[in-house]
Amino acid sequence: MSESERSTNITAPQEPGERAPRERIDSRRWRIRLFVQPLLFLGCGVLLILALGVAQRTGWIAAGGSSGQPAGSASNAAVSYICPMMCTPPQTEPGRCPVCAMELVPTTSGGGQSDGRSIQIDPASRRVANIQTVAVASAPMSRAIRAIGELSFDEGTLRTIAAYVDGRLERLYADYTGVDVKQGDNLALVYSPRLYSSQVELLLARKTRNEQRGTTVAGLAQSSSELYASAKQRLIELGMTPPQLEQLELEGEANSRLHLIAPSSGTVIEKLAVEGDYVREGEPIYRLADLSNVWLMLRLFPEDAASIRYGQKVEAEVQSLRGRTFVGRVAFVDPNVDSKTRTVGVRVVISNTDGLLRVGDYAKATIEVPLADSPRTLVYDPELANKWISPRHPHVITDSPGDCPVCGVELVPASQFGFTDQPSPGDAALVVPRNAVLMAGQHSVVYVETEPGRFEIRRVVLGPSSGDQVVVLSGVEEGDQVATNGNFLIDSQMQLAGNPSLIDPTRAEPPENAAPSAEIMAALSALSPADRELAEKQGICPVADSPLGSMGTPPKVDVNGTPVFICCEGCRASLLADPGKYLAKLAARTGVKPERELESSAAPQWELPPITTPQLIEWDDTDAESPHGAGDAGGSGPGARRGREEAPR
Repeated sequence: MSESERSTNITAPQEPGERAPRERIDSRRWRIRLFVQPLLFLGCGVLLILALGVAQRTGWIAAGGSSGQPAGSASNAAVSYICPMMCTPPQTEPGRCPVCAMELVPTTSGGGQSDGRSIQIDPASRRVANIQTVAVASAPMSRAIRAIGELSFDEGTLRTIAAYVDGRLERLYADYTGVDVKQGDNLALVYSPRLYSSQVELLLARKTRNEQRGTTVAGLAQSSSELYASAKQRLIELGMTPPQLEQLELEGEANSRLHLIAPSSGTVIEKLAVEGDYVREGEPIYRLADLSNVWLMLRLFPEDAASIRYGQKVEAEVQSLRGRTFVGRVAFVDPNVDSKTRTVGVRVVISNTDGLLRVGDYAKATIEVPLADSPRTLVYDPELANKWISPRHPHVITDSPGDCPVCGVELVPASQFGFTDQPSPGDAALVVPRNAVLMAGQHSVVYVETEPGRFEIRRVVLGPSSGDQVVVLSGVEEGDQVATNGNFLIDSQMQLAGNPSLIDPTRAEPPENAAPSAEIMAALSALSPADRELAEKQGICPVADSPLGSMGTPPKVDVNGTPVFICCEGCRASLLADPGKYLAKLAARTGVKPERELESSAAPQWELPPITTPQLIEWDDTDAESPHGAGDAGGSGPGARRGREEAPR
């Protein structure tokens, strides 16, 4: 290659202005590969997931649990959508109920098998309806009585400080309401001329007694001693304490000023005078209250108050002290019912040694009582087991007998107030969650899962409730699995199948050992003794599955010699239209077969003719030459066919 050709193949160097656009294009491509492409993939994935969810929601594709079924099974079964509350008839398309706005749930006409008391729910419908079950448990139960009360002073600790003598208040040491005072503190300084003259009399009487101690006249010495004792007692009644009297005799000088002394510790809840006031004898100056114990005043309904007893434990939560629980005991239950509010007053004593409780504040009280509480029921309280309690102050509890330090009354055993030393095993009861019970009027039903996917209706008798648990007195046993979520769906399926449900649970087949009600017995008593025995043995109407006698005296129908009782005349036509079906149903229930087996109305009413002895037909040749010709072959003349019966072999 020549030098000129080599020079032409060499690319000419680019100018700076031409190189800048190419660098920007490369940078833009790098940003697209780094940021835009991942965002596009992420957005496509989100859109795909949303599309799948919408398709499954609207029914375009099947749910995840139905993938194992054949492709044509969904189209073969007639799928309808029902409201769990049965507000509207079954719908052909999914969505929400136009009445209650609940989500419609799918149901298949041939998907569930049911009998007279239960129904089968397939796994797919169970997942859609979110049906859940819990086991019936036996647990020690107690119901909680809750009430709102107000904190008040302990009336047993209220004290009134009054003037013992006429005078003037020169000084008030407890000069505001709410001040805490201790026993022996000075409350006020009172000026009283009468007090001064009484002190002078005491000093003179003491001087006279001392002077006449050595006299030989016994009457004078005794008289002076009595005068001295009388003067001393007068000063005590005027409010002087023994220490003040000792100080007066020690100093030997009368004083017209007297200090009022606090007789006990407490808080000044009321100040009724100010400095400089003139007070008369007996006029109140202060009112004290001991706040180491406060009262919680409750108002309970009479039926709840009947379960409360003296000394029972009470837990209270004060409105201003969230999160803290204070424990007290019942001190008094009012024997009267308030005629205006129809409630009973209950007083609870609560310890307030730390001074956190304030009088006038509201508190929520909770009292746990046994479910089967009665005057004879013993309550177990570990704090009162083998203890002695004061009959007037329930917060005074000791391990040994003695006297109450507050009132001096003799302590009594806690068992006298209905407390026991050992827990009672009879406190346990069968409990189920409250949402497992469907209630309508006086009927309460639950659905028990007897086998996987099969739910049976059970009528239950409920007891008291505690929190989210309710006691079941009869109808279920311990360990039974009851439906808690989705039980309305199960009930709607029972209605669609024509089975007993919440609307009419009395249509359920009664158990063998269930005693008939008084109404049924009264209706059956109108029958003759023989018919009554047959009706009691039959039990239910074969057409409506209702107990005989529930709709009055049951009519008697004679079905080809078999007596059958029905609940009402409305069932007569159905029984006579297909007697074989209902007689078989009665036979399966009672175990007694009818005297004549009846055929169902669905069987054909025609029969094939019986098979007879075969016949041999022969032709007579002489008849063929008849002058009448062949035209008379089928007539009755001599040229007719004659058959000869073949003798049996």
